[in-house]
Amino acid sequence: MTNLSSNGTVSYDVVDRIAWVRFNRPDKRNCMSPTLNQDMMEVLHELEFRDDVGVLVLTGEGTAFSAGMDLKEYFRETEAKGLGATRQAQRESYGWWRRLRWYQKPTIAMVNGWCFGGAYGPLFACDLAFAADEAQFGLSEINWGILPGGGATKIAVELLPFRKAMYHAIMGENVDGKTAAEWGLVNESLPLDKLKDRVTEVANVLLKKNPVALKATKDAIRRVSVLSYDDAEEYLVRMQEAANSYDNDGRKEGIKQFIDDKTYKPGLGAYDKSKQGA
Repeated sequence: MTNLSSNGTVSYDVVDRIAWVRFNRPDKRNCMSPTLNQDMMEVLHELEFRDDVGVLVLTGEGTAFSAGMDLKEYFRETEAKGLGATRQAQRESYGWWRRLRWYQKPTIAMVNGWCFGGAYGPLFACDLAFAADEAQFGLSEINWGILPGGGATKIAVELLPFRKAMYHAIMGENVDGKTAAEWGLVNESLPLDKLKDRVTEVANVLLKKNPVALKATKDAIRRVSVLSYDDAEEYLVRMQEAANSYDNDGRKEGIKQFIDDKTYKPGLGAYDKSKQGA
């Protein structure tokens, strides 16, 4: 059953422990407005700790993932209300992107169409990203007289080599899904009619993993990129100890199935979580 957020700008359903969350402004190519940003935080909050949700997929209704910020509602109308309204709108948009970056469950961006400007925020916030070959990616801000803000410049530098990031930002040209995959904006690109099947396949692999280890690994990958080697080493030791305090039995069960039971090999898949605590 499809559910709608309070204002209808986000739709979602949960099928076999996968939450399919969709930007729901297809007539506006899913541009993010202050209302949508509020609704998205509502939906993320609703789904984050539900037992029937193991993976969250973010995509868009219609032909777009998201064409970025709604220029009329997010910029013109908000700015007309003064600095306080502008800062509130920024906090709300950046806030749900931050919530998604550190989400409890693994997240996948399924880029089914246009992905411009501000949409790079949730694109980067998701742990994995898959795109349709037909999708279009662009930092178009330079074309209407501003810099790629809202973290978009930082995201370009995080995901792309320097020369590609610079070209992407100052030229304002679009690239398709195949190029986005070659550049590293997404993990893979494939034909639109095969996109959802591939994302479902990946989500089902993630569902088999230990959820405590998944959360710790997600956070570690994001955190260590800005740490020195020694600081990263220390962080990872402490992170593993913290993870063990939440789920020491899970770690021991995985080792037992490998060493004692010889029922699986770590390089070829995950241990059987159903036997944990049995």
